[in-house]
Amino acid sequence: MDKLALIIDDEPGIRELLDITMKRMGVDCYTAENLARARELLDQFTFDICLTDMKLPDGDGVEFVSEVQKSFPELPIAVITAHGSMDSAIVALKSGAFDFLSKPVDLSLLRTLVEEALKLSDQYEQTEQMLIGESSVIRELRKKIDKLSRSQAPVYISGESGTGKELVARMIHEMGPRSKNTFVPVNCGAIPHELMESEFFGHKKGSFTGAIADKDGLFQAAEGGTLFLDEIADLPQNIQVKLLRAIQEKSIRPIGSQQEIPVNVRILSATHHDLEEMVDSGEFRKDLFYRINVIEVKVLPLRERRDDIPLLVEYIMNRLISDSSSKEVLISDDALERLKKYNFPGNVRELENILERAMTMCEKNLITVTDIGILENEKIASENIVVDKENPETEKVRLEDYLEDVQKDVILDALNKTKWNRTAAAKQLGISLRALRYRLEKFRIK
Repeated sequence: MDKLALIIDDEPGIRELLDITMKRMGVDCYTAENLARARELLDQFTFDICLTDMKLPDGDGVEFVSEVQKSFPELPIAVITAHGSMDSAIVALKSGAFDFLSKPVDLSLLRTLVEEALKLSDQYEQTEQMLIGESSVIRELRKKIDKLSRSQAPVYISGESGTGKELVARMIHEMGPRSKNTFVPVNCGAIPHELMESEFFGHKKGSFTGAIADKDGLFQAAEGGTLFLDEIADLPQNIQVKLLRAIQEKSIRPIGSQQEIPVNVRILSATHHDLEEMVDSGEFRKDLFYRINVIEVKVLPLRERRDDIPLLVEYIMNRLISDSSSKEVLISDDALERLKKYNFPGNVRELENILERAMTMCEKNLITVTDIGILENEKIASENIVVDKENPETEKVRLEDYLEDVQKDVILDALNKTKWNRTAAAKQLGISLRALRYRLEKFRIK
């Protein structure tokens, strides 16, 4: 047999049950009644998967997970916990466990877990998807994504708007064993509250007015794959309760159904809000936060990795040129320098918007300082503002409001001095007439 498993449990009955089940799947097994024997076997053989009990005669399963992760980082290790020991399972996942099973062991869940782990073993050498940038923070982020892709633990991705949280989620999915199955992204804030339960869990025909047929929900759509819950902070309390149960029990109950349906879905979530603050204020359930935030990934704002801006500019411009089949467009050194000094309250998404607009507005296929539409006043204001790292969301709102006020004041001053001659005002501001018109529309100045 090609695949080899290590089973660690001090109960002979459990070892025998797991051994028989896995051999029926074509996986040969070695069993160990304690950690001492397990370490001997790890030194002798190369395993594709390891299953270990949490409580063993000569040690703790969680500590053993950490030990294996350091010595055999390519080996997926799952833990077997006592029934209802969700806290222990979460601690194991934080320590690097691939997944967990609860006693008594559900054999169908065991088979699914083993299949996912073996897929992971097969693709350990897979090349990771590109995440643009060579700064130290991006390199560390790549390493973390690579590690998280080898786990089934729920991941919470935090960061300001426009930083690329969905890209991180997609990379975790595509580099992991679920990559051949569906990645389902959903913006929780875009679903009307009255439709949320049906959208997430589905419904049966006739369960409510308008339910003319059975409908699968997002969990069923993501079966075998990944469900990415973007802006999870926008979920109402009643859906938070149902989501928590779905994650913990790995099953859902469609509206109108009397039976629960098992689901095999990995949950990734994200928001630009401060969830811990929302937990303290009672807006977000503490137990749900604890469950989705098994491992947190922080995506830093663009202003904290300015060295990546030239690479991002090159990548975005090449992509836009390729998508539109247009001629090559270059960017002047002055324009690039202005971008490097700008604070980007909208982060990478704002950079993309600025470049797309500039490529449309520029002349002679060269983007100048005028074309990017960032006023010198904005750059100076951004440089003089100190970011409050302990409360970035508050600072983000203040920065955006401040910059908009600065722009409006500068534009209105120029218009008043030129008696509202737009051409003359644009010349005084050092921007093109098209750039001025864009800002007049943006700020609703008439």
